[in-house]
Amino acid sequence: MRILIVDDERPARDKLRRMLAREPGIAAIDEARDGIDALQRIAEFRPDACFFDIQMPEVSGLELAASLPAPAPLVVFVTAFDQYAIRAFDANAIDYLLKPYDEARLRRALGRLRERIAAQPGAAGALPPFDDGHPLRQLLVSERGVTRVVRVEQIGWIETADNYVVLHCPLEQPLMRQTLAGLLDKLGPGFVRCHRRAAVQLNWIERVEALDKGDCALVLRGGARVPCSRQYRADVIGKL
Repeated sequence: MRILIVDDERPARDKLRRMLAREPGIAAIDEARDGIDALQRIAEFRPDACFFDIQMPEVSGLELAASLPAPAPLVVFVTAFDQYAIRAFDANAIDYLLKPYDEARLRRALGRLRERIAAQPGAAGALPPFDDGHPLRQLLVSERGVTRVVRVEQIGWIETADNYVVLHCPLEQPLMRQTLAGLLDKLGPGFVRCHRRAAVQLNWIERVEALDKGDCALVLRGGARVPCSRQYRADVIGKL
């Protein structure tokens, strides 16, 4: 069994990793420190099961579970608060571990995971590879206390805005607290930087219009025009 631990507190991740490492049948363990990191790790690590903390900054474990790509890994919630139990099982959780838990309680959760995996061969541990070029298929974006899912395929281009980036989608332009370089590392080769303050999704580009001094404009689906400086022009054109 391959297991991903998602918790914003390192001591909690370390404790669970140590306990899991002593259990038989655990083939690999990986960690993520937040919801965005978790979505990337799920795409790359392909876990059979995830242990999600519920209370995490910006994106809760419940919101993360609701945004998992299909087919999703099995989920066990881990929290110090019992008031989320009903919502957790509504989210199809396999189990709900209350902190502090002991090894016996963890073994019961692992037993339930193994039973579910055995009852549904092929559903867990057999996640198909993503074929769209994006390590992430969706982003969790929190604005003014509301968290929503933004599908990567709907992002035409991205620009910086102080400590945020603006995700330019057909019907909305949500702000995300993230650096452009950090986000591009997670989005993968489907996006390319075209300006020091902008990046574009390659399959959205319809044409390239030359401008003065070697600069150009990238015309996207829907008519948006994105600046492309001469520093990045050759790289963008070479990837079209």
